[in-house]
Amino acid sequence: MSVATINLTRSDFDEKTKARLVMVDFWAEWCGPCKMSGPVLEQMSDEYAGRVVISKVDVDSETELASKYGVMSIPTVILFRDGQEVSRQIGFAGKAGYVSLLAKAGVV
Repeated sequence: MSVATINLTRSDFDEKTKARLVMVDFWAEWCGPCKMSGPVLEQMSDEYAGRVVISKVDVDSETELASKYGVMSIPTVILFRDGQEVSRQIGFAGKAGYVSLLAKAGVV
């Protein structure tokens, strides 16, 4: 995992997504598409360092967070700005899909 990619839990989620642009990957170890998205997001965490923080939430350990944000399918990537959801990508859409999320937020 990249240094810029962090794991979030319900105890630090609000604090870590509050005052910046944060892309959160809701995933699980057993999820095939999640295993494909992981390396792409890790690469992007280095590529976009300083502009967006890329984080992960394990839905098996953090069921409350998954429920709070309506995550029904994984992977689901949600982009937060100042603690508020600005866009989301459900399913693995490759790097292009994740870059599109960032473009909507004016990052690229």
